[in-house]
Amino acid sequence: MVIGVSAGVGKSTFARRLGDNLDIEVHHLDLFYWRPGWVEAPLEDFISAQKEVLSHDRWIMEGNYSNSFNLRSELADTIIYLELPLRVCLYRVIKRWLSYLGKTRPDMGKGCNEN
Repeated sequence: MVIGVSAGVGKSTFARRLGDNLDIEVHHLDLFYWRPGWVEAPLEDFISAQKEVLSHDRWIMEGNYSNSFNLRSELADTIIYLELPLRVCLYRVIKRWLSYLGKTRPDMGKGCNEN
């Protein structure tokens, strides 16, 4: 499980690279949480999607949602916490926003375009 408090800390990028290196599927919590148009999924649906992933032996889950942290942490054999200086995170968020302006990032729910 890869977590971090700040946006732009590199959770998604790190998780993708780790998944590629270990040949483990990566699951982005934002894909479970956000519905088209930036509408939050019902908590039951969000939890259910995570439980489906957690039923498998090997998984990498990326994100930082405190409302379901215990669910994931109880079954994780490794937790990686990323933290960087605020200025680095802010730079990355702005760069990412400009790169995906008008588009949906691969780690986000469909129809959640960067505006």
